[in-house]
Amino acid sequence: MSEAPPYIDADAMARLVPMATAIEAVEAVLKAGLDPEAEPPRGVVGVPGGQLLLMPSSTASYTGVKIATVTPGNAARDLPRVQGVYLLLDGETHTPLALLDGIALTSLRTPAVSGAAIKHLAVPEARRLLVFGSGPQAWGHVEAVRAVRPALEHVDVVARNPERVTAFVDRCRDAGLSAAPATPADVATADVVCCCTTAREPLFDSALLPPHATVAAVGSHEPDAREVDEGLLRRGLVVAESHEVALRECGDIVLAVDAGAFDMGLLRTLGELVRGEVELTEDRPRLFKSAGMAWEDLGVGAAAYERWAGLG
Repeated sequence: MSEAPPYIDADAMARLVPMATAIEAVEAVLKAGLDPEAEPPRGVVGVPGGQLLLMPSSTASYTGVKIATVTPGNAARDLPRVQGVYLLLDGETHTPLALLDGIALTSLRTPAVSGAAIKHLAVPEARRLLVFGSGPQAWGHVEAVRAVRPALEHVDVVARNPERVTAFVDRCRDAGLSAAPATPADVATADVVCCCTTAREPLFDSALLPPHATVAAVGSHEPDAREVDEGLLRRGLVVAESHEVALRECGDIVLAVDAGAFDMGLLRTLGELVRGEVELTEDRPRLFKSAGMAWEDLGVGAAAYERWAGLG
């Protein structure tokens, strides 16, 4: 009987793949030539109380699939809204190589993808970050911005629960950053804004954004939900993971297109960005909209497995 594949839990993943390594893994997949436009769509199956998500991807070296659940009612049960597991397979033989904690992988790869975009979009001297949200994704984005913009000094925090805002501010301070509770209007002083919420309507007035600011919006993958207003898309440079996903899952983009505020012909992709094919100017804001794609899980999951195997 063959030996069971190892299980890489959240603690092991944090040790094996620091944020900077995860960002490098995301960039490496794109630079190696993977085409996100060719990825199969996310499988979404309605189940009692929520959704089952199936996210497969493959490269020459690895194949993998994330099985995740989204259960809105879990908040009242003091359980995670999103749960899941990731199965990593050999790319040629399809032999199971490892099981990974799906929550930990998602919590790492989502800010890592944003970090890869912010690395190329944000002004080099970025010092002020404003985060909408106070959960794991919000904290992951603090780590991601810090990994690509070491000059980061201050974090403003906007969230609905005052106690969680206080705890988040304290966590930032414990990590050596200055931090404070904030309001949506404080985007006016931000160099980088990260939207990590379950909001379905815009979180702030984009007219307040300074021209050099970069916004990462990662909170939804539904065509009728958005965290930023259409004015930001009319005014700014817009980057997404792929054209197909943008039109299928990114409400921030879909609703702006429907309103005549954005032309999809202007959309640039993350692959173009990391390969240096996007011209940037500091006279208009930059938006990175992410819905999350299976190749991102595969890239970061493979990096965790390779680090695990290398350590024996």
